[in-house]
Amino acid sequence: MTSHSWIPDFSAVPRMADGRTAAEHIADVERQSEALRVKMPNGGRMMWHVWGGNSGKPPLVLFHGGSGSWIHWIRNVLPLSQRYTVYAADLPGLGDSDPPDDVRDVWSVTHGVKAALDQIMPRDQRYDICGFSFGGMVGGHVSTLVDERLRSVTLVGPGGFRLRRAARGPLKRLTRDMSAADLAAQARRNLELLMVADPAALDGVAIHMQILNSTRAMTNSRSMSKAGVLSDCLPSIRTRLNAIWGEFDSTAYPYMDERETLLRGHQPDIDLRYIAGAGHWVAYERADDFNAMLPDMLGRLPA
Repeated sequence: MTSHSWIPDFSAVPRMADGRTAAEHIADVERQSEALRVKMPNGGRMMWHVWGGNSGKPPLVLFHGGSGSWIHWIRNVLPLSQRYTVYAADLPGLGDSDPPDDVRDVWSVTHGVKAALDQIMPRDQRYDICGFSFGGMVGGHVSTLVDERLRSVTLVGPGGFRLRRAARGPLKRLTRDMSAADLAAQARRNLELLMVADPAALDGVAIHMQILNSTRAMTNSRSMSKAGVLSDCLPSIRTRLNAIWGEFDSTAYPYMDERETLLRGHQPDIDLRYIAGAGHWVAYERADDFNAMLPDMLGRLPA
């Protein structure tokens, strides 16, 4: 089981409007799920949280972004579970999952995910994957390995394209020598630079998530994204693709047209949409819009 010797000080993270800590809110959502630790080929365990298990609803698999965990989807799992059985992964080497064999190789991550999907996905139902950022890269890769039960992959602000990106300020690593105030301030700054278009969208849950996830991440998702691995994998993908971006996604804006051209060149009829005013972490910043858009996209696909 994954263990972490350093427990960050979250005392400077803002509380919820109702007085609860961010950790208490995250735990409240987590308690409504079933936690599964699924064996990977290297003997490690991959953590999954399932909302709506045994409901008979269509399965929907969620892959989080780089240096993340299922908490990237905390504003989505309960609304989406009204229509789907939601399987939210902690990808290998991230969150509460053990590392893959090679923390710098997307295929090492992907083979661990594929083995877990083989064990937990219902045999008599098709399922859809929705992957955010690094999770989109993983979703694209895993689609080339699994069987026909996988119906679609929705790429949300996907990373891994060998395309232009606008320059932004450097993200600062969160380290154990930082005070609680510095941890919270730097986590907020990193989120402002990368994840949202409107800094007012950030709250204590986002800041707590950023501190927790980034300080325990073992898999080097950033190096995979910079290597352009999704561009390399795209010609091998036969699964139906969808795509969602925030209008001002820091990983794509203002070069959205290059991504559209690449994806439409691969699948001319791809359902590709934008959510106005949002940044990279669109499922959090504009959760209501996202929670309506994704089911609409999936509902338009052939059974």
